Amino acid sequence: MSEQLTLPAETRERAGKGASRAVRREGRVPAVVYGANQPPLSIHVEEKGLIKMMSNGHFMNSVVMIDVGGEQTRTLPKDVQFHPVTDRPLHVDFLRIGEHSQVTVAVPIRFTGEEESRGLKRGGVLNAVRHELELVCDAAEIPDEIVISLAGLDIGDSLHISAVTLPQGVTSAITDRDFTIATVVPSSGMTAAPADVAADAVPSEHGPGGEEPTVPPARTEG
Repeated sequence: MSEQLTLPAETRERAGKGASRAVRREGRVPAVVYGANQPPLSIHVEEKGLIKMMSNGHFMNSVVMIDVGGEQTRTLPKDVQFHPVTDRPLHVDFLRIGEHSQVTVAVPIRFTGEEESRGLKRGGVLNAVRHELELVCDAAEIPDEIVISLAGLDIGDSLHISAVTLPQGVTSAITDRDFTIATVVPSSGMTAAPADVAADAVPSEHGPGGEEPTVPPARTEG
């Protein structure tokens, strides 16, 4: 289960680009808390603390308690905007949720069983179509990751969501199709080899090397 995090914050009295730039100059990141039929709450958080929290790899599917002056609000991170050059966080959106709200989260996938995949042992390559799954679950039971085994997959095989056992109470947010998660495909060397071998193995109708054979001139007896 994903851990619960606590993020200290302060309210923002002013909004707008100028106010946001001023906040960032002080080492803070502007943010907003919205949802639950309540007015949006403009806040700012410490940049270093936010970056450290994001480094755990589970920030976007963790419950974050926003603490403003000792009053905590249960939220789920919904969006983080980054600077296009420095990758510094510029703004964060948090969604208010109840303790047992049904939430939609993107949960990372971890593949296992590579050594039990015949296709990978033969030199095939794993083509991960998805690196995370969009899931619906209880806010108090958000999984850290979804472990998917590749055991038994051969070259040309595909792994679909219907073959994945999700934790109890967790369902896929996509329900209208049995979408592909990963496939095992031939490596470039494997796909090129048969054609090369075939070209070398089939003799030319003109003989070796594709050249027309030289026929010695007929000898004339005189």
